[in-house]
Formats: sequence, C-alpha cells, structure tokens
Amino acid sequence: MELEDARPDALVILEQLLPKLAKVPAAYRPRRQIVVRAGDLLEAWKRPAADWLARWRGRSWPRWPQQALAFHELLQTRTDPVPVPLSPADPAFLQYTGGTTGTPKGAVLSHANLLANVEQVRLWLTCSGWRRPLRPGRERLVTALPLSHIFALTANLWVGLSIGSHNQLVPDPRNLRDLVRVLRRSRFTAITGVNTLFDHLLRAPGFARLDFSHLGLTVAGGMPMHPTVAERWQAVTGCPVIEGYGLTEASPVVTLNPLDLERYNGSIGLPLPGTDCRLRRDGEDAPPGEAGELCVRGPQVMQGYWNRPEETAATFTADGWLRTGDIARMDADGFFYIVDRKKDMILVSGFNVYPSEIEAVVSQHPGVRECAAVGVPDPDTGEAVMLFVVRQDPDLDESALRAWCRERLTAYKRPRRIVFLDELPKSAIGKVLRRQLREAARARI
Repeated sequence: MELEDARPDALVILEQLLPKLAKVPAAYRPRRQIVVRAGDLLEAWKRPAADWLARWRGRSWPRWPQQALAFHELLQTRTDPVPVPLSPADPAFLQYTGGTTGTPKGAVLSHANLLANVEQVRLWLTCSGWRRPLRPGRERLVTALPLSHIFALTANLWVGLSIGSHNQLVPDPRNLRDLVRVLRRSRFTAITGVNTLFDHLLRAPGFARLDFSHLGLTVAGGMPMHPTVAERWQAVTGCPVIEGYGLTEASPVVTLNPLDLERYNGSIGLPLPGTDCRLRRDGEDAPPGEAGELCVRGPQVMQGYWNRPEETAATFTADGWLRTGDIARMDADGFFYIVDRKKDMILVSGFNVYPSEIEAVVSQHPGVRECAAVGVPDPDTGEAVMLFVVRQDPDLDESALRAWCRERLTAYKRPRRIVFLDELPKSAIGKVLRRQLREAARARI
C-alpha cells in the first residue's frame, strides 16, 4: 500500500523481503532496487557465512529482480557527493501511520520537524534538574522496537546518537529467550518499549533474575500502559515506568513525564519544551478536569499527509492545531491523561463508553493475559460492547468474566459478547489492531 501511495524512485530492501516485493504489482515497484544482505557491513571473508545463515534462518533463497543493485558493491563505489539544495522546511521522509484504526497515511515530516523533536527530547532527558538525568556518552540504551517505527527512530536512534549513547539493537524482540540473553550481557542503563513488550518480558523465563542495578530509565509509549504491568515492572526491576505520548504526525513525541517520578502515575506527562497542548470539545476548550480531544501545536508537527489534502485539512483546526484524535483530560498540575481514542469510543444508548476503561477492569482479573473491547452495531442501544480476551488461566470461562464485570462496571459498559482468542492481532511494535478486531466482531454478529 505504501509503495502505491508514495511511488518512490528507489527502494533499499533486505534480501529476505524480496518475496514480498515480488507480490507487489509491477506498476508500483520502484525502478531502482538496492538489495541488502545480512553480511554487507562485515569484513569480506565473513559475508558468505552471515548471508547463508540469514537465508537458512528465514528458510528463503529469494531470486533477485533484474537490474537490482547490491548494497555492498555500492559502498565500494567512489564518487563525489551530488550537491542538493535543501532547506529546513523540505520533507525529510514520509512516515506512514500504523493503520491500527484505518488506512495508513504518509505523514510528511520535514528536517526541521525531526531535528526539533530530537532537541526537545534531548533537553528533557538530560535536564540537570532531575535526580537521574541521562548522562551524555555514558548510557547503554536497549532498542527492542523496530527502527522503521517513528518511536524507536526518534527516541532511540536519533536522540541516542545526540547524547552519544551505546544503542543495543535487538533484531527479533519476539524471541524472548534471545532478548533476555542480550539483556544479561549488556549492562543496560535505559530501555524504551511498549506495554506489550514489558508484559512479555516480565513473563519470560530468566528475566526476573537479571541484574538491574544499572537500569536508571524505562520509557513507555506507542500504546496505553497498563498500570498492573507498570507496577510489576517496577517491582521486578526497581525502576519506575516513565510514560510519554506521541503520534506519527508529531515526529512523534509530544509529552513526557518527569524523570524523577517515584512510581508510575498513569499520566502521559507534561508538554515538551516549545509544545502547546489544549483540550477541545464541540469547538470550545474543555473545562479543567473534563475530557476533550487533545490538540497539539509545536515545531515537531508534520506538514500534512502525502497526497491527501482533504484529510490534512480535516486533521488541522482553522488556527493550525493538530487534532490528535485522542480524548484526554488535564489535572490541576498540568499533567495530561489519555482517556481513549476518539474513533474507538463506543456509544451505548447515548452514553460514551471508552474501551480503555473496560480493558483496565478486565485486565485486572488474574485469569486474563490481555484483552480489547470494540463496539458493534446493536438494534436496541445503537452500539454494544464486544470483548476479546486472551486467557492466562486456561480454565477461565465467560461466566466468571461476566461476574467480574458485574461487580466493577455499570450495566451499559458491560460486554454484550465475550470472545476468547489465542492472540490479539497486533502491529509490528505490539499495538493492538482494533480495525481487525472490529471487522472480526461484525463478522460474528
């Protein structure tokens, strides 16, 4: 889909992904294709073994397209750099949204957008006012999220480079045994991740026995952090979870919590330097303490969506604020709290029902590993709640969950239907794909 939308002139691609490229219609394939092998950055005598191992592990010996170029051969080409006139406002790249709620869109991020966000985050993390700020040149940062995602690209790669940190890349974080082995060797001082990653690590054999004496910072983002996971993380590692908030359209970081929190507070924190946030409801600012759509303004906010002028216009207010699509509230101290995605809200008999509230209640059941709630059409109430559950306890049944919900949720918030799954559909970084769940829910009606 991204190739069809962006129509790039060139594509740099891992050899293992060539079979996927072959399935793309010829009209959308870039003219220039540069193929990277696993051993391309190794010494010449090590390359064949590394390439063979990568093919063997992937069970794939793909055929190269005609006229494809080898990356390692291009590295040996000597040529003078081609002068290209650039300004800070020029697009740096298109970063596609995750598509968790709809069709992925290409956010046009400029050089100025990205550099501003790197500097905003760097200033926050290294602020001398914290008891334990990040120390330039002395940190060992674990990067278990893919660098193709804007969270890891900005927070890990670019911010990490800006403070001279050592970045420990993890090629396959789903292999928990290898990930724990990497953590055991690395003496890591900081780690970023999403709720799913932290939850899986806490369940991984051997993780709780690691040496966490060097760990000074845990940053969560990308999806809502479950309080129970944050509490378990601190109990095991001794390090509180510092949650932030961002979105692709803002390069991505918008808010972060103070680094000297004693424990997880459920907030997404305060706006970064140079960033303005406001809550809007029905075209007006929401009263203090009440929920409204979070709107953002700052140097990190995108220029718009690639080739989508109507969606760009709908995403910005008339006075230039970015509509995030997230419902939030602000407390008396200026801390923001995400209530839920505006698109995910379920309207039951005229009442607003937020999936995150239902999920927070159900996920506290000891027999539940994870869950997700979506809305489905209902002839009596307009919409009703359908709950998808992954069991922790294989003996957990629907009646036990309904009893749990009756004690903790008002009637209109209780799930009308409960469906048990082996796994929830997720994106590359572990974000629940609600769009797929809604489609599955409607198919079950």
